[in-house]
Formats: sequence, C-alpha cells, structure tokens
Amino acid sequence: MKSDVQVAVLGGGIVGAAMLYWLAKMGWTNSVLLERRELTSGSTWHSAGNTTHFGPYPAMTRLFAGSIRSYLKAEQESGQSVSFHQTGSLRLASTERELHLFRTYKARYAELGIPYHVLSPQEIADLHPLLVTDGIFGAAHTPGDGHVDPVGATNALAQAARKLGTSVERHCPVGALHREDGHWVIETPKGLVRAQNVVVATSFWAREMLKPLGLNLPLYATQHQEMITDSIPALEAMDREVPAWRCSYVSCSVRQEAKGVLAGVYESEPKFWALDGIPDDFKEDLFPPEIDRIMPHLERLIERMPSFGEVGIKVTNNGPMCWTPDGLPMLGPMPGHDGLWLATGFNVGIGTGGGSAEFLAHWMTKGKPPFDLGIVHADRFGSDMTTEAVLESIRKVYALGYELPDSI
Repeated sequence: MKSDVQVAVLGGGIVGAAMLYWLAKMGWTNSVLLERRELTSGSTWHSAGNTTHFGPYPAMTRLFAGSIRSYLKAEQESGQSVSFHQTGSLRLASTERELHLFRTYKARYAELGIPYHVLSPQEIADLHPLLVTDGIFGAAHTPGDGHVDPVGATNALAQAARKLGTSVERHCPVGALHREDGHWVIETPKGLVRAQNVVVATSFWAREMLKPLGLNLPLYATQHQEMITDSIPALEAMDREVPAWRCSYVSCSVRQEAKGVLAGVYESEPKFWALDGIPDDFKEDLFPPEIDRIMPHLERLIERMPSFGEVGIKVTNNGPMCWTPDGLPMLGPMPGHDGLWLATGFNVGIGTGGGSAEFLAHWMTKGKPPFDLGIVHADRFGSDMTTEAVLESIRKVYALGYELPDSI
C-alpha cells in the first residue's frame, strides 16, 4: 500500500472512484483510494443508476453532463462496460406553471449545447405509449439521458484510474485522521498513510468521520424505496426502451428495467435513519420494505401509468440516501483545515458524481474551480445549524420531490 501520497480519497462509491479517476487524469497519479469494504458497498450498489441533464440550476446541469461523459470515457479507457442505456427522459408538466418553466429553460440548454425539447401531450404519447397524458400540459425532453449500471460505472472509473498509476485499497477502513507536520495522517489496519490532501467521499459516514476534527457536517440519511416490477406485456412487445419519466404530481422517478420498470418514490414525510450514529456492523444492508408508507404515491403512479398496477413487484429496495439541508452536495475545501476537501452529501451520486469529481479535481490541481458553483461549496452551511434545523430542512427538500423553484 502507498504510504506517502499526494491525495488519499476516502470512500469507494461512485464519487470516490470518480475523484480518483479525475485526479489521475489531471496528473495527480500519486493517489490512493481507501475503502472500508468493497467498491460500491455503501449506497452506490442499490442506486437506480439514473443519468440526466435536466435540472433547475444551470451550473448543476454542467455536472450532470460531465457525469455521463465521465462514465463513457472510463468505459473506453478501462474496457469495463458501464451499460449505458440512452433512453432519454421526460419531465412531465402537471401544471401550466411547470410548462412555462420548461420553456424558460430552452435558452440555457442551447447555450450548453445540450439537446432539449418541450413536447406536447401527443408527442409524449408517441414517445411513451404507456403513459396517460390526461391532465398533462406537456413535458421537457432531454434525449441524451439514460441510466448506467452503478457497479459497472464505479469499477470502470477505478480501473481506468489504476491504469494511470493510482491504487485502490479495499477492506481498509479509516480509523483516526489527524494533521501532523503539514500532512494528514490516516490510520488504517494496513498501516499509516501520509497525504498532502484528503478527499472525504464517504456519504453519510462523513459526519461521524469528521466530528473529531471539530466539524459539524449537516449530513443525515433517509430511507428511500425503489421497486422493480415483473415484465409488462406492452414493453415486451416493443423493440425499444421507453424514456424515463419524472413527475411532481406522482413524486416519483420511473424508468424501464429489462421489460419491467423501476420506480423510486420521494415520500411526503421522509423516514430518517441512524440519527444517533451509523451502526458499526452496517454493511451492504437494506431495510425492510414499508410499502404502506408510499401507497399514495403508487396510486398516483398507476393513475399516470396503469400498466404498473397490472403486474407484480419482484424486488423492493429500501436503502439509505444521504441528504444535506438544501439537497445539494458539499464540494470543496474546508476552511481552517488545509488539504481537507469534501465530496459528499450526494442524494443523486450517479447523476452528479462524475461531473462533481471533475469539477473538484480541477479545483484541487489548478488552484481554482473551473466555473462558479457557489451553491455547492462545502462551507456554505457554517457550523451553527442545530440538528433539529438540519432535519427540518431535509424534510422539506425531500418532500418537494420533483417540484421546481420559481426562479434560479
């Protein structure tokens, strides 16, 4: 194991692997990734793997686009498939207000060079014949969207990074972390690692990991339920995949999975997990399904896509999802802690992880971020938020689901 490095990346999910990859691409190859178990064993492995270009914040759209680009580059360089399915996606307008917002986004996507269209209800039906368009005013269509295999994408990034000279240490949990003689010293079962820089990409573990340094990160996990249906006859009869779709009325994200669909629900009242600390024995664990909690959303889903209710559910995943008070990740240096960088707080790690890693690696290696993205800076919350205030903010942002702000 490397014991004296330029960067130690803590955490082997999609974000950590992407950080290792982009640091290596930018010349910092004397880097090591430390993972307590196997790559993806935190929350990446049970992710839906969705990739999209759509979002209300222009700067974040650049991270979305960068993520898809990162995974495809890593696939080419490593030979490891990321299984990208470019299905496109639809953001349904359940109100005239949403349709108006979708139209205002056109100029932004044109400026970024990202294909983007606003569709009529009939055009929606042509693209996705299983959707009922009654009560739908239109949709935003981003044809470059799709989904990847989260495990495949993570391994592609790690393999491509290793080819450039970095290393990955599995089954290497981080113990104490402290500053000594201008370096960070990391205690692991495999020995000490001295690093000029540390990137914390450990999702909801970051809060407890950095407490001994006097940091109070506003990170907590909610349970998040996703389900995969049995095959749907109408999809079996089609020779193409239908677009993914999201809808504020349903508060759900739905995409095709084989010949069934995968649906992830954002509940009106989230259920928190591990408020008193993450259990020491937590591994690749899922929680028992609680379908009753999300039945109101599933009823609306069936209203919008009746075929969902005509087949059985073969898999239900209920796993932890990391949240910050505003729902955006924490990226950047921590003031007062030289060489300590955060890449954590992602609730859509696949969707933004690759682009976020490219953004942060540029900041680290070039001395400044590649573009202004103050909305995700790691120190934006300060250190004075109480636990109660953090949880209340997370409740509100989680319950919003796919509601859009009036302005950006």
